[in-house]
Order: sequence, then structure tokens, then C-alpha cells
Amino acid sequence: MPTLLEIQQAVGRGIIADDEAAARYVLGDGLPPEARLRIYRNNFIANATTALRLAYPAIHRLVGAEFFEGAARIFITNEPPRRADLAAYGEGFADFLGGFPPAGTLPYLPGVARLEWAVNRALHAPDMEPLDLARLGAVAAADYDRIAFLPHPSVALVAADHPVDAVWRAVLAQDDDGMAAIDLAAGAVRLLVERRASGVDVTPLEEPAWRFAAALCASRPLWRAIEAAPEVEPATLLVEHLAAGRFIGFELDHSPITSGLYS
Repeated sequence: MPTLLEIQQAVGRGIIADDEAAARYVLGDGLPPEARLRIYRNNFIANATTALRLAYPAIHRLVGAEFFEGAARIFITNEPPRRADLAAYGEGFADFLGGFPPAGTLPYLPGVARLEWAVNRALHAPDMEPLDLARLGAVAAADYDRIAFLPHPSVALVAADHPVDAVWRAVLAQDDDGMAAIDLAAGAVRLLVERRASGVDVTPLEEPAWRFAAALCASRPLWRAIEAAPEVEPATLLVEHLAAGRFIGFELDHSPITSGLYS
């Protein structure tokens, strides 16, 4: 006899992967077990698709409902939700679209999806107090270069090969003229996404400033961030990030410093 866990796993596969082998564990009760499993599967797919549509509204409008639902069904089968919180579901959708042949005629689609996921993440990130700057004042000057910041969970850095922020804004505003005016060959964009009191902001950054911010938000020590973007004035940018409340804490990184920046 199978264990309860084995039965649960089999039924889960039946719902997620349409594996009808699980039907032998399901009571018909007036309805064939296979049909009962399909009801659960359809509800599961519908709920997960709705979660994806809410996370990726611009993608939904760009490709249309039929395309989106077909792509979502494949994605959900391959990468089903692992948590009960469907607001946190769909992080891998951009990578999926990048390898999805029917989406190949829209090369900017994965970049728009990455931006939308960052916006969705910012919307649902927990509220957290920004870093108390008095704590930085207690750090010895000799350790400044070792400071590794912890970013606010709503902050994200997005890089794309196309002007995906312009596409995203035009699509959500249903601005057909604005969309038609976008030059998709205009080049790459580097974006900072964050939640403010007024809502989620998407701010374009110059590439060196983006590299500096990306290193900081990856919790690399300050000397690494400076090394990643030697073109910028680090003090000015760091003050801006701190004033905006983009960090919630910091640690001191004690790995060896190989840069000569502070010699």
C-alpha cells in the first residue's frame, strides 16, 4: 500500500502534469476520477494563470489573451508554484519567454517581463525601515571600504537590450501612438526600480551609475562597487542612495582587498 505522502505526490502530479495515473487514488462519486482530476487541474491552471497575468499585465496586452494563456499553461506545467502565496509566483517567466520560440518575433519581450517582475516584487515587498545613518557614523574610517549594504527588498536593478521601460509605459497607458514612436533599436537601458510612498518608480540610470548601484544592491563591499564603476563619483551617488532609503542595513566584509583604490 502506498503511503499518504506517496498518494499526495501522485495526485499532485496528476493536477500539475496531467498524469492520469493518479486517478486510481481518486474516488469517482458519480464522476469518473479522471474527470474529477481535470476539474482540479483546470482550476489550478486558471488560478496560476491569473497570478501571472496580474504580475505581467503589459506582457498580457502585448501578446494577447490567447497567446498569454497558452504560454502560461506551458510555463506552469514546467515551473509550478512552490508556495501558497501566488503573488510571489512567476519569477522565471522572463527566462521562459526568452526561450519560447513563438515569442521570438518580439525580442524585447523578456526584458519587459524582467521589468514587470521587478515592479511586481516592489509592490509586494514588505515594509522595512531604512538604514539608520547613525550606525554608519560608528564605523571606523579604516573600515569604510568594507561596508556591504543590504538593499531594501523593494529595490531592483534591471538591464535590457531594448527600451523596455518606454514599451512598458506605453502599453499600460494603452498609448498606441507612443508605442509606434518607440525606436526598438535605440539601445540598451539600465533601470532602477523601487517603491516610494507615491508608488513604484522606474528610473533610467547611466550605465556606470547602474553598475555602481548593482554592486551595492548585490551586497558587495564598497570597494568592489567603486571598482565596478571607476567612472563615477562614489560619494555623491552613495549619498543619493542613502537619502532615498534604498538600504536597510549593512555588514562589514572582511575578505582581502585586492584593489589599490585606497592605497
